[in-house]
Amino acid sequence: MSSHHLPVLQLNVNGQQVNGQQVEVADDGSTLLDVLRDGLGVRTPKDGCSPQGQCGCCTVFIDGAARVACVTPARRVAGRSVVTLEGLPEPTTQRWAEAFSATGASQCGFCTPGIIMRLEALRSKGIAADDVGAVERALQAHLCRCTGWQTIVEAYQAFGDFTDSDTGLVVGRERSLEAASRRATIEGGTTQVVGADIVLGRAGFAADTVPDGALIAVPDGTGGWSVGETLAEARRRAGKVQGRRTTAESVLPISLPVGDWVATLRTSWVEPAYLETDAAWCEPDGEPASPLANGGAFGGKVHSPAPEAARALSIAYGQPVLVLLSREDSVRLGPKRPPMAAGIRADGTGVVVIARTEGVADHIRSIAPLLEVIEVDVPGPPTSMASRAVGWAEVVLLNEAANPTAIGSPIRVQGSTGAFAEADITPDGVVHVRVSCGDPLDEIVLRSYVIGAAHMAIGWVTSESLTVDEVGEIHDLTIRSFGVLRAVDMPHVAVNIEMSASEPKNGSDAAFVAVAAAVWRHQGFPPQLPTAIRLRS
Repeated sequence: MSSHHLPVLQLNVNGQQVNGQQVEVADDGSTLLDVLRDGLGVRTPKDGCSPQGQCGCCTVFIDGAARVACVTPARRVAGRSVVTLEGLPEPTTQRWAEAFSATGASQCGFCTPGIIMRLEALRSKGIAADDVGAVERALQAHLCRCTGWQTIVEAYQAFGDFTDSDTGLVVGRERSLEAASRRATIEGGTTQVVGADIVLGRAGFAADTVPDGALIAVPDGTGGWSVGETLAEARRRAGKVQGRRTTAESVLPISLPVGDWVATLRTSWVEPAYLETDAAWCEPDGEPASPLANGGAFGGKVHSPAPEAARALSIAYGQPVLVLLSREDSVRLGPKRPPMAAGIRADGTGVVVIARTEGVADHIRSIAPLLEVIEVDVPGPPTSMASRAVGWAEVVLLNEAANPTAIGSPIRVQGSTGAFAEADITPDGVVHVRVSCGDPLDEIVLRSYVIGAAHMAIGWVTSESLTVDEVGEIHDLTIRSFGVLRAVDMPHVAVNIEMSASEPKNGSDAAFVAVAAAVWRHQGFPPQLPTAIRLRS
């Protein structure tokens, strides 16, 4: 590290250490994101790609233009104006928080601060609220796994609505945030909170709440941990190599036995693709911070190594330690949806050959007793039943292909909790979803989760996969290589919620399965996923 204090950064960040004043930081080769988060304690810019410049979670203004901070060298912004979400006028941030809350445009809240900065840049350019194309194109710089994009576009449209002319603040409709949080918890499968703090990136993510002076540990590539006083130092010691997107073709890993099948289905490895990479910190003899700060990570963090590693390292070093996985680490170490190959006959009998996964065979047999389940060992990453509707979704797709519902009629599925969902795709390309899952509690949140489930279902059927070679090594290590649908790829989703006074149940899982089956039917039941057929041209 050099001893001279360059570059000089002028950071307009209200309520933080610098408060719009010039600050001096050492010219040690750090990125702007490193300087903001580790040097100045500014936590709204998030690190979702570590750093690949691909997720948009770290978007800030540099001299008024929206830029990603993770791949911007700090020395490049010497003497220039850097504005994070904290630096926007309070009425503006409040208005964005209300707009996102009113449309359900934020779930876990990790990607939202960067997206707000992008939308604020659009607004400053005078982009009209009804210019959906311009908003969607701007959002190509971002990834959001939760919401399905549609509600984010609606938040841009809602920004100027419901405004109190005296205060300039958005006046949203009355709502019980307690009921909204309960619905989010039911849909997310773990404790979740709804409100302005979540929209503005204050959901208590582990990497944001780590105590001052904590050591940082990252995987060292040999099964151990590289520890440093800063993230940059820990990564240098680990010899971190930037992940790349492979040019190799993805190959389906499991073959199907020959049979008199009326329908077949083969699937690939699929990444959960949560934006917040695994993180947990712990003090000696304390309890680790959860990597599930405000969301379930779609089952991808149920068995995260971060908490126990943080506990053990904090004891070994006698001080707080933050364990932080990079995007490449999360891809290599995190569990995937198990690939499979299956065939079904007209009478419902058939076979499912699936990557060996704890509990999956019994689960499939319980919902499809006529299917023989064969587990096989496949070289590759770990797999898990925790991913959304594993086994259930595949069986519904097979049954639909064997005995298809008439085109024009919705595909109806029932979840294990008793929730129902129906899905259909009309000739104009709109995805129609109807859910019945007890008391909605909060229609805004439920609608958001259903649209997010539709986004995940469409991506699973059409675009999502990982390239894994014959020895099990993953070659797709960038967040853009997972195949998650962008805003410009996502069709409109029309959601109809059935009102009820019965006990609330999870509805988005049933919506995921119904939409996936409807998309596959719409495309003519291609024998493998992803189909590489876009739903929206």
